Amino acid sequence: MARLAQTAGLTDIQQEILSTVRDFVDKEIIPVATELEHRDEYPQAIVDGLKELGLFGLMIPEEYGGLGESLLTYALCVEEIARGWMSVSGIINTHFIVAYMLKQHGTQEQKDHFLPRMAAGDTRGAFSMSEPALGSDVSAITSKAVQDGDEYVLNGQKMWLTNGGTSNLVAVLVRSDEGHPEGTAPHKSMTTFLVEKEPGFGEVRPGLTIPGKIDKMGYKGVDTTELIMDGLRIPANRVLGGTTGRGFYQMMDGVEVGRVNVAARGCGVAQRAFELGVQYAQQRHTFGKPIAQHQAIQFKLAEMATKVEAAHAMMVNAARKKDSGERNDLEAGMAKYLASEYCKEVVEDAFRIHGGYGFSKEYEIERLYREAPMLLIGEGTAEIQKMIIGRRLLEEYRFQG
Repeated sequence: MARLAQTAGLTDIQQEILSTVRDFVDKEIIPVATELEHRDEYPQAIVDGLKELGLFGLMIPEEYGGLGESLLTYALCVEEIARGWMSVSGIINTHFIVAYMLKQHGTQEQKDHFLPRMAAGDTRGAFSMSEPALGSDVSAITSKAVQDGDEYVLNGQKMWLTNGGTSNLVAVLVRSDEGHPEGTAPHKSMTTFLVEKEPGFGEVRPGLTIPGKIDKMGYKGVDTTELIMDGLRIPANRVLGGTTGRGFYQMMDGVEVGRVNVAARGCGVAQRAFELGVQYAQQRHTFGKPIAQHQAIQFKLAEMATKVEAAHAMMVNAARKKDSGERNDLEAGMAKYLASEYCKEVVEDAFRIHGGYGFSKEYEIERLYREAPMLLIGEGTAEIQKMIIGRRLLEEYRFQG
């Protein structure tokens, strides 16, 4: 086992799960990832393997057929999977955000209906906050739900759904003004709807269209889509938690889990970049010796390894804080910010170590170089993380003058 990014205090079960995932990544993901990524092909065989391992139920309670594991166990599994291919970790991340939101906020009927099927991997989750015109400004969403008897009618356009095509359950955040007096703060008039649909593209249920995959620079294989609602009718019992106006809080709770996940992805990609860099530096010779023996390259490797270690420690801390039941928005924001920035830097240094070959599609580092930028914007940009961190610090260190 490698020296870097070790986690103290894991149980025997956690170590066994991680060992199983690591073996799966080394045997089933790394050998095929670059080829599948270049073809932008959905990794169906890999997803089937994860389903067999029970990973779709990792954090779902045992009473619903899951493994009932902690956020830390999940984050460490994501780190391993992202080390193999970051796109695969995206397939399970959105699924888990929805499962977590259901576990924390769903009605008993909603939990009983969805969680066993999600644990088995038969129901796959996606979630949808963003819209074409707003990005990080979630409070400005314009998609709307209007009550009509025992149903709600949803209209609007959503953007950047990971698993938008392959999922069959989408948690969608929309504005729902009924019962909220004029002048209510925008975030208090939002509702999360649990929208069931058929997998695929086009009109996947009456009033709901998934136009197709968005062609991206990296993060390929996983489908990223728009979602268009035009008179989409949803029964009232599919309001998450049964009460309107709670959607913003539910989504933000889910996003805290998502930010730990993105931090874990950054850790995994950075680890792989370091592995590739340190291996190549010992194989490539210049001026009569391996480039690893040149001080300039040793300094790069030292900086890369330190960043891998620091990001891992912050990610583990954020996961453990959430598992303890404490508020972790500060720690999750810090971990996500640091891990994604360090990931970009470690990948770039590994790319530089590869020299001209880093630019060749034959070398794995080329794929990592295109994947790392997604982490800078996913689950909130670096600037959003810094806003969250700054506000929380001012709460914690309020001047008592």
